[in-house]
Amino acid sequence: MRLSGVSVRFARAAVLHGIDFTISRGEIVTIVGPNGSGKSTLLRVLVGAQAPSAGHVTRASGLSIGYVPQRLRIDATLPMTVHRFLDLPVRRPRVALAAALARAGVGTLGSRQMAELSGGQFQRVLLARALLAEPDLLVLDEATQGLDPPGSASFYRAIEAVRDELGCAVLMVSHELHVVMSASDRVVCLNGHVCCEGAPAVVSSRPEYRALFGTGTGGAFALYRHDHDHDHDAPVRGTGGERDPIAASTTVHEPRP
Repeated sequence: MRLSGVSVRFARAAVLHGIDFTISRGEIVTIVGPNGSGKSTLLRVLVGAQAPSAGHVTRASGLSIGYVPQRLRIDATLPMTVHRFLDLPVRRPRVALAAALARAGVGTLGSRQMAELSGGQFQRVLLARALLAEPDLLVLDEATQGLDPPGSASFYRAIEAVRDELGCAVLMVSHELHVVMSASDRVVCLNGHVCCEGAPAVVSSRPEYRALFGTGTGGAFALYRHDHDHDHDAPVRGTGGERDPIAASTTVHEPRP
């Protein structure tokens, strides 16, 4: 998938400006940025839920996308097993449900009630639901929010195993500017535009890391060090007198690699 010169404006405010971005099969890319930096808007553009105001989006023909949301609320009084949740809205073969749960690392939870799951188990079930589509691109929107460091590390290791097994691309979004998944091939820093990008530096052996995250994280975390000539106090916005040309946006399909 490729984004070329993508911009998104709402009313007179520029939420994203001039985004160039690519992701390929087998690659893990983490997008970091503060609140209001346009991360969610970028995700909507990538999955086709938001048309860009300018620029081009190139997707492989027949691209399958699996999505793990930041959060999902289910009424605790609603009786619903994990199997039933995965069956919505269309029933699937039980063997497919079992395979997805096993890939997500929760193969024994099929008969459990959704309301009884821990935060980490719940996120694993959401991951299993996304994997039912056998995705070419797996998108995770701050999927470890609310998990403690060992829980986040365990989730990250599950994601890496899924990538290795399926060969899919993985796109993760985080509000953390520095702590990322160590298996990321690239980290993209977003603040209305792409500030910088690069590879994470694994620091699990450093005492500062151990003081922050303790033991049991298995090297799943890394620190992303980046330098740019501006801060993250506010995302890029349009000005009152600004008049940007609005180019026609297109979606171009190309053969899957």
